[in-house]
Amino acid sequence: MFPYTMEHICSYGVSLQTPFEVIGETPAGLRINAYVTGGRVEGARLSGEFLPVGGDWLTIRPDGVGVLDVRATIRTHDQALIYVQYQGVLELGEDGYARMLAGDPPPRAPIRSAPRLTSAHPDYLWVNRLQCVNIGEVDFATASVRYDVYALR
Repeated sequence: MFPYTMEHICSYGVSLQTPFEVIGETPAGLRINAYVTGGRVEGARLSGEFLPVGGDWLTIRPDGVGVLDVRATIRTHDQALIYVQYQGVLELGEDGYARMLAGDPPPRAPIRSAPRLTSAHPDYLWVNRLQCVNIGEVDFATASVRYDVYALR
């Protein structure tokens, strides 16, 4: 095994616009777009807010796995901008495709993803070197997502 550590960078919660934009069944799976309306970022290394831009261009596979494609922007407490992009998986269960298609998602579902952060601000150039891991969940009842973000070292 290769040695590594995980450093907690921040935790965040994001609100999503409802209703979600349902593109429908495509050859790749059920396509649903969920747009960010805002959110808070809190942590020792990074704090601020998610701007009301960006979203998740989600594809639900027939096996009930959601494949995330997220892009968003953080404005830090000191006004720096950080671009956030990640892919990951949302576990909706074996009946997840049918439930999402029927508009009846599970109350909550776990998410695992791998974000990259990018900034041009001199105080945040360190984020450009990170590969992070998001551990979180979506709450469909409140149209919100929460994550703990860890940098792999």
